[in-house]
Amino acid sequence: MFIEPNLNGGRSGWIEVICGSMFSGKTEELIRRLKRVKIANQSVEIFKPSIDTRYHAEHIVSHNENTIASTPIDNSQKILLLAQGVDVIGIDEAQFFDDQLPDVCDKLAASGARVIVAGLDMDFRGRPFGQMPFLLARADYITKLHAICVKCGNMASYSYRKTGEEGQVVLGEKDLYEPRCRSCWEGG
Repeated sequence: MFIEPNLNGGRSGWIEVICGSMFSGKTEELIRRLKRVKIANQSVEIFKPSIDTRYHAEHIVSHNENTIASTPIDNSQKILLLAQGVDVIGIDEAQFFDDQLPDVCDKLAASGARVIVAGLDMDFRGRPFGQMPFLLARADYITKLHAICVKCGNMASYSYRKTGEEGQVVLGEKDLYEPRCRSCWEGG
């Protein structure tokens, strides 16, 4: 893969990935980092997949209702068009994006941007989810967050689906998913 040279006055960009199970605080952490960037008067663009309308069509919203405006998109290539010359790019629910997202993040970082990506690292079956393993492999910084198991109170790394639906992508909240530790997840 060809990465365009850094033409941004020598400023080096990077990719940060925030991952974990559902209810681990990924979106909360993404919002926290992006709000700090805004306080520092850096230019910011924030994106989310257009299919994710659970809380709001045009905002990233954490489970505890912290929110920040974002642009819903259906194709990761649009990020390159909408984020030209921006200091920091935030991307939520990365597991729902197309297979071009890792290359898009690489191009943004090569151009000098700080790219902060949040998403589920595993699906409800415990398998790598979407483009997240490729983003994790390319990340300069990784933050893995954990929830609390609803069954036993231990650290939870898994998203347990409470319904029998088999598709990998089933959008839901506490009505469909709950965080579980390895033992309680395997015990179903």
